[in-house]
Amino acid sequence: MTVQSPIKPKPVTPEEAEAAGVTVPRHVAIIMDGNGRWAQARGLDRADGHAEGASGVRQAVRAARKYGVEYLTLYAFSVANWARPTPEVEALMRLLVEFAEKEKAELREHGIRVNVVGEIEDLPTATRHAVEHVIDYCADGDRMTLSLALSYGGRRDIVNAVRSLAVRARAGLVLPEEIDENFFHREMTTHTLPDVDLLIRTGGESRVSDFLLFEAAYAEMQFLPIMWPDFREDTLVDCFREFTKRQRRFGRTGDQVDVQGEVPFDPLQPK
Repeated sequence: MTVQSPIKPKPVTPEEAEAAGVTVPRHVAIIMDGNGRWAQARGLDRADGHAEGASGVRQAVRAARKYGVEYLTLYAFSVANWARPTPEVEALMRLLVEFAEKEKAELREHGIRVNVVGEIEDLPTATRHAVEHVIDYCADGDRMTLSLALSYGGRRDIVNAVRSLAVRARAGLVLPEEIDENFFHREMTTHTLPDVDLLIRTGGESRVSDFLLFEAAYAEMQFLPIMWPDFREDTLVDCFREFTKRQRRFGRTGDQVDVQGEVPFDPLQPK
């Protein structure tokens, strides 16, 4: 993996984005698929593809920060990924340590706070400590939140939230009529995040693979034919342009949206 020196992309103002025909989503979520196939197509080991995929992470984070995305969530390691061959899992855990160590200075410099959704306790000790360190190191970031989905599964997160509420209800601490979308979401590992506006998946597959099932209920989705190591700033900007063309109706008719304009609907935000 080639280590690049930190760069300082000039932020794009909302006016510049509008002039370029780009609407910037508030919360972008990405399924980073295709590392292994990218490597195999080049006669390399799958672990080499994951290492090369770090360049895609760097490109996505820098571009999102440049264009003013408030929340970027990356599907780094799913709960189902534990079933992969042990050498590949170990390589991914080492890459997480490298990411935390090599990127923390740039993340902090650009005001990017790091967050984890999923079960960080599942990670090997060295990996967990490295991730916890970068979270603490970047805790003061106030320009963008970078969330890493680690040992994450959308269905498991929902089930754990239900279990937590059931325990509290049995103890008389929660009444059924108190539970709405926002109340429920507070029990999930994603409780600090708003609804997903744009969900992107690379790798040519057209499925969400247990990623942010609750949070992406009204997300616009784009499935890209490229492998994750080929992801660049222009890729994200092209996704923004496609997002700009979408009419987000949130249950209303197109005519209503034309008259009233787009009214954000986000049950995950406190009222």
